[in-house]
Order: sequence, then structure tokens, then C-alpha cells
Amino acid sequence: MTRSATIARSGRPIWVKCMAEPLLVVDQLQSWYGESHILHGMSFEVGKGEIVTLLGRNGAGKTTTLRSIMGLVKQRSGSVRYEGKETIKLSANQIARSGIAFCPEERGIFSSLTVKENLLLPPEIAQGGMSTERVYELFPILKTRGNSQGTKLSGGEQQMLAIARILRTGARLLLLDEPTEGLAPVIVEKIGEIITKLREEGFTILLVEQNFRFAERVGDRHYVVEHGEVVDRFERDEVAANREKITGYLGV
Repeated sequence: MTRSATIARSGRPIWVKCMAEPLLVVDQLQSWYGESHILHGMSFEVGKGEIVTLLGRNGAGKTTTLRSIMGLVKQRSGSVRYEGKETIKLSANQIARSGIAFCPEERGIFSSLTVKENLLLPPEIAQGGMSTERVYELFPILKTRGNSQGTKLSGGEQQMLAIARILRTGARLLLLDEPTEGLAPVIVEKIGEIITKLREEGFTILLVEQNFRFAERVGDRHYVVEHGEVVDRFERDEVAANREKITGYLGV
């Protein structure tokens, strides 16, 4: 077990227990878009094999955190260590090749490609990527719709394709941005089942979510983000006793 401290701008330390071996350690991460200072010292850990969520209202800095970890935000400082190695000075391409994959909220499905072509597009960056056959076992609809235009899929099917596409690369840390946004409850349930299966297969997942009911169901630990920093954290077994506090943070 490891133990680290996140310091909020109020000066209050938030002690964070990471029961699993830390795979990702974010420490005092700062990010800017031009003159706009978005992240003000994000600090948290993700243990190997865990599902960890970032919760917060719109504009809190959750998506910017994922993009900064991935190297897609050029103006950043602080520390992001993956498998014990510092990545803050690496390019997005180098970070991807280290074993981190990002699934953005907009999904990035190419309309000019079929479902199968979209699936096979990303290169393999490490050994151990999921086979196409295993992908089809998890997402049978993608095999059925393999020759369809990628953007002709429903929203839920496109989300499945976006997740499936990064599983083949060999990445072991998955950054998922709002995977349930705009989806019907039955599809949200399916996405939850898939994410849980991925954890069982050894993937580590950092999940940004607005849907707390979904996040609560799949997450091992939840960090609350406000104004570009972590202001609180809750382990899975602490959620029930703190539900009112969490919903207050989220405004729901």
C-alpha cells in the first residue's frame, strides 16, 4: 500500500490511499490553454488494475487532465509518472508508445472508413494487444456491422468502437472521457459491463464521468475535481456514507 498527499489550494491535505501498486502518479500538474490557467496542481494516483474516476462539474478541468496526461496540452508543468518513468516532457506520440491510450468524448470515428477499418487503424504499440477475435467477443455488434460506414453506427455503437479500437494497441492504461455521455440507459449498462471486464483482464482505467451513478458502480476510487485541482477523494466503501456530500460537489 502506498500513501500520498494531495494539497488543495486551501492548504488542506487530502490523504490518498492507493491499495494497488501505483501505475500512474500525477503530482502538482499545471496546464494552460494560452493565457487560461486550467489545472492548478492536480495530484492523484491510479493503482495498477484499478478503475479510478475523476468527478466534477463541467469546466472543472477533468478532460484537460486526461489531455495533459496524454501530452495533448502543450503548456503544462509538474509531474506525470507512468510505470515510475517521468512523461511530462514527452510528446503525445511518445506517451502513447509508452502504453497509455486516450478515448476522447467525441470518439473520433472516421466517416470515410468502415467499422472494421476504423477498428484496425491504430498501430500496435506494444505486445499483448487484444486480438480482433477477442474484441469481437466483447463487442459482437462490431463484427456484425463490420462493413458499415463508421459514422452510421448509433451513438452507443460508436462508443463501443472507440473503446475497442484502443484495446488492440497493447496499451494497458486507458483514459476514457465521458464514455456514457448521451447514451440510453441500456447502453450505459453495457458500457459498464465492458469496463468491468477490462479491469478483470488486467487493464487500468482512468475515467472522467458526469454520471455519478455509473461511476459509483464501476469505480474503485473517486476523486472530486474543482477549479483544476483535487478537493476530495472517496474509496468505493466510503461512497454510501458520503453520498450527500458527493452530490453536493456535483450539484445533482
